[in-house]
Amino acid sequence: MNNSIASLKQYCNSLVQYNRRKTIEVKIGDVPMGGNNPIRVQSMTTIDTMDTIGSVEQTIRMVEAGCEYVRITAPSLKEAQNLAEIKKELRKRGYNVPLVADIHFTPNAAELAARIVEKVRVNPGNYADKKRFENIDYTEASYQTELDRIRDKFTPLIKICKEHGTAMRIGTNHGSLSDRIMSRYGDSPLGMVESALEFLRICEDEQFYNTVVSMKSSNPQVMVQAYRLLVQKLDEGGFKPYPLHLGVTEAGDGEDGRIKSAVGIGTLLEDGLGDTIRVSLTEEPEAEVPVAYTLAKRYDKRANHKNIPEIKHYAINPFEYTRRVTHEVVNIGGEHWVPRVIADLSQREAITQASLFSLGYHYSVPLDKWNITDMACDYVYAGNKLIDFAIPGTLGIIYDYTTWLTQNEKDRVYPLLDVNTFLEGKQLSNALNFVQVSIENVNASLIETLRTNKNIVLVITTDNEHGMAEQRRLMLNIIDADCSAPVIIRRNYVDLSQEELQLHAATDVGALLLDGLGDGIFLSAINCGPEKMLNETAFNILQATRTRISKTEYISCPSCGRTLFDLQETTNKIRVRTNHLKGLKIGIMGCIVNGPGEMADADYGYVGSGPGRITLYKGKEVVRRNIPTEKAVDELVNLIREHGDWVEQEN
Repeated sequence: MNNSIASLKQYCNSLVQYNRRKTIEVKIGDVPMGGNNPIRVQSMTTIDTMDTIGSVEQTIRMVEAGCEYVRITAPSLKEAQNLAEIKKELRKRGYNVPLVADIHFTPNAAELAARIVEKVRVNPGNYADKKRFENIDYTEASYQTELDRIRDKFTPLIKICKEHGTAMRIGTNHGSLSDRIMSRYGDSPLGMVESALEFLRICEDEQFYNTVVSMKSSNPQVMVQAYRLLVQKLDEGGFKPYPLHLGVTEAGDGEDGRIKSAVGIGTLLEDGLGDTIRVSLTEEPEAEVPVAYTLAKRYDKRANHKNIPEIKHYAINPFEYTRRVTHEVVNIGGEHWVPRVIADLSQREAITQASLFSLGYHYSVPLDKWNITDMACDYVYAGNKLIDFAIPGTLGIIYDYTTWLTQNEKDRVYPLLDVNTFLEGKQLSNALNFVQVSIENVNASLIETLRTNKNIVLVITTDNEHGMAEQRRLMLNIIDADCSAPVIIRRNYVDLSQEELQLHAATDVGALLLDGLGDGIFLSAINCGPEKMLNETAFNILQATRTRISKTEYISCPSCGRTLFDLQETTNKIRVRTNHLKGLKIGIMGCIVNGPGEMADADYGYVGSGPGRITLYKGKEVVRRNIPTEKAVDELVNLIREHGDWVEQEN
């Protein structure tokens, strides 16, 4: 076994056979996690923790939606103390759901909560450190002094947890790494991992193992790399295989939040990583639970999938993003072209100008021109349906090969061939040809022909239940053969709800894009929802993987008892004013805990700083304080204008 596979084994059991990572079991009340237990689902209350009845009733709604653990914020001693009243009232009503206290800056609140609830969550970046965005030059001795200080603060909590049988989650967040960690490891997945390991070492020194670990980020790429690296570092360091809590923090709302969550969480689940899920949506917490179950249930019967050939050499670094090097064919592949989107209209009885409306092309009859949106697909697959009108100048048409032969004199019209037809040496387009392949027919003859035909784009397909892994394996075959042809990832879906389609596609395609594999998306679906939704899903997957930006990104926290304004209402107000600012990232945070740190890479930040008061950020810097809530959205817009990032919205 070569070194690349040996190290790979430490981050997942297998890249080709679905096999869930075996962890120790952690006792959390009557609902254990890890070991042989199913993937657990959890969420977090948004009610003020001091509102006992409100918290209880929201918890009950969450439990009835299927929530197995309920997290409640305890920012100070009074909230920690009130957890006892919430728990008592829940038990009185017959609900025994394990409760989790969420702790950030207050060790004394954690120590009190650990005597009451079944689990406490601590954030290493906040628990014993303060974040001032300072770069500190540590010596080995001064760094060790800091570690000793953390040990002194953290050890009392460990002892209380041991005494009371309370579990713990060491929950690292990308945006709240301490100045100490940032100074030594930088703003990186490695920094996230080391932040958690410092606390885990103290736990193990105290022989406390009832521990869960998480590596959350609002950027799915960073999140995935951090979890993978965590597993490798746990193995390398001789730690116990602790269960993993998965989540993309501040994912947002609606389809954006669902797709972003699925890209991060689903990518890890595909490789057998993850023992509990929280989908962080800016919605009511009970709305998060069905999304998490939809992500998890795909793996109930995954283990018996069709065999995929073993990997002898792994050409991908799973801990750093590098896009696969390809040559350019028209506007696909190469160094500069973003991944393309192919929309499927082949199931329609006829394709008209109106058919393109749902795909981002709006035809004006009076003006006889096309208006093109930021989510206009790049190609339409028409199958054998003819398009007999003048198409927009940015659009290409793909026909099945026999139909293309009758249309090949038209501009921007290209064929889709199967492998056998391609290898027969028949007539091809001089500009661009799509060749559809599966893992079974990528062979030496195909590779050799591709080397002499530089106008070929491969369209990879799969019918394997473990399709992402099979398509990854197919890509490795292409890479190992030193073939630079661009690759479009095609996935076919049948009879899914719209939400299932979004979550499945985000997992299947997003997982490959996060590893730099793929030069485009081609989603085909029967009875899964409208074409507009399918097209926008493709663009949203590219947005979530940061491989193609087509709209404003909102890094919006899911709300909790610390939140100082109505997050759903405020997010909608900000979205209405700013959703035309393509590529801009705006963080919307309910409190300072989810403030400058949690926003991580946002361009602008809108953060609750007190009742009825907002603080605005440019990057990580405070620029305006104490703004009345009713004026804050206007002030945010003004701030964007002042820094030259505003453009007027077209009517």
